[in-house]
Amino acid sequence: MINIIRTQTRRFILLHRRFTTESTQPKPSPITPINQDHLLRVCTILYQQQNSPDSRLISKLSSTEFQLTHEFFLQVCNNFPLSWRPIHRFFLYSQTHHHPGFSHTSVTHNKILGIIGKSRNTDLFWELAQETGKRGLANDKTFRVVLQTLASAREMKKCVTFFHLMNGFGYGYNVTTLNRAVESLCKEKLVEEAKYVVAKLREWIKPNECTYRTMIEGFCDVGDLVEAAKVWNVMMEEGFEVDVEAGKKMMETFLKKNQFEEASKVFYVMVSKRGEGLDVSFYRVMIDWLCKNGRVDSARKVFDEMRERGIQVDNLTWASMIYGLLVKRRVAEAYKTVEGIENPDICIYHALIKGLVKIKRASEATEVFRRMIERGCEPIMHTYLMLLQGHLGRRGRKGPDPLVNFDTIFVGGMVKAGKRLEATKYVERTLKRGVEVPRFDYNKFLHCYSDEEGVVMFEEMAKKLREVGLFDLADIFQRYGEKMTTRERRRNREESSPVLPPLPYQCSMPT
Repeated sequence: MINIIRTQTRRFILLHRRFTTESTQPKPSPITPINQDHLLRVCTILYQQQNSPDSRLISKLSSTEFQLTHEFFLQVCNNFPLSWRPIHRFFLYSQTHHHPGFSHTSVTHNKILGIIGKSRNTDLFWELAQETGKRGLANDKTFRVVLQTLASAREMKKCVTFFHLMNGFGYGYNVTTLNRAVESLCKEKLVEEAKYVVAKLREWIKPNECTYRTMIEGFCDVGDLVEAAKVWNVMMEEGFEVDVEAGKKMMETFLKKNQFEEASKVFYVMVSKRGEGLDVSFYRVMIDWLCKNGRVDSARKVFDEMRERGIQVDNLTWASMIYGLLVKRRVAEAYKTVEGIENPDICIYHALIKGLVKIKRASEATEVFRRMIERGCEPIMHTYLMLLQGHLGRRGRKGPDPLVNFDTIFVGGMVKAGKRLEATKYVERTLKRGVEVPRFDYNKFLHCYSDEEGVVMFEEMAKKLREVGLFDLADIFQRYGEKMTTRERRRNREESSPVLPPLPYQCSMPT
């Protein structure tokens, strides 16, 4: 009689357990070193005997005296990432009397669900998902794995049914759980499926602001702005406040598609309704697009409006404005803007270099390169690539001396580094008339000589370049050889560079 009461009590607790991983679940065994010989033997048996009768498989596994722990089980699963049969049979074997001290946890169940889901065995997956809920081993990850697998297989009714089943097992309807499931679906580009699940569960789980924001961002990621706008309107109708992140995401997507009018509508709606809650990153999205598309005056209006609202301007926003001015050849105004920045960092210098390179002023860009080093701002790989493209072009330019022209240094350098195939392809396409010459990969060239031998090579290259009067290129290559050729030099480049206090920018003004 006592045993019957205990059994009923245990079932009652299981049915009313909340959606959390509590201490009632089996505790995972402590992580111990795995015997690799036993692991290899077990995996070999599972592979060779995966279609054998149960008695034969159990006999083979029992003859291997391995210690079954949770870590061992997970290691076996890792060896069969896409094969459901060996893992499922090992899962069934682990529940026999041969290992009475072993019990599965949420981690092991989720691992098996992931493998079976990837193998597209939907029937077995659905059966195991229900078993996980019955045992009280479901958690957040279980919901994510189950919904991703079922949604990708277009089993939409089962996605909704799973929530109802979990509620019957005592987990309850929870908007936090729904939001995490919707987020996982949106990350996998299953936004339509996420919208279906939310709509079908609306009677039991009322979506909140986070639910709508996640779906809006998901539709923007897949480029479906019509559906994103519909979700936005539904969120407004239900009385939620305008979400800043959702609005910024929609504005970014409209601008990426060059739909400036629609992006402007979203922008001014956000400014009118959430003006005090907007930050510099929101305004920067619009300013950056306007500057890149040559609308510097419009960007200046947005910039001034942002400052009037008391929003502190960061260096990334200043960099966008500087680049926009340089592209429109308003160089003097760009330099004046730089002088007003208190603490310019590398993004400011990159905006200067990129803008000057864009308007074919590679020498001035190199002067900015020298100034940033003097002020303790060490260049990175992107800095060198911009400068090389500015001086030599994306497809290379001929130098005045045959010893230091583009083909000798770069194409010949690729041959010397053993990259004959890449160099040959480039030369062949260059010789064939009517075929566009590909962009030369300066990054790959610099990577080939990023060693101690490259230090000597870049130093010799700098000497030859100075002999023929190419001092800008010489300084670029010499600095790269000193600071970027090896890992240790890259780590220590900031320590060895002099750090000067902030000073007004003193780049030479154009005549």
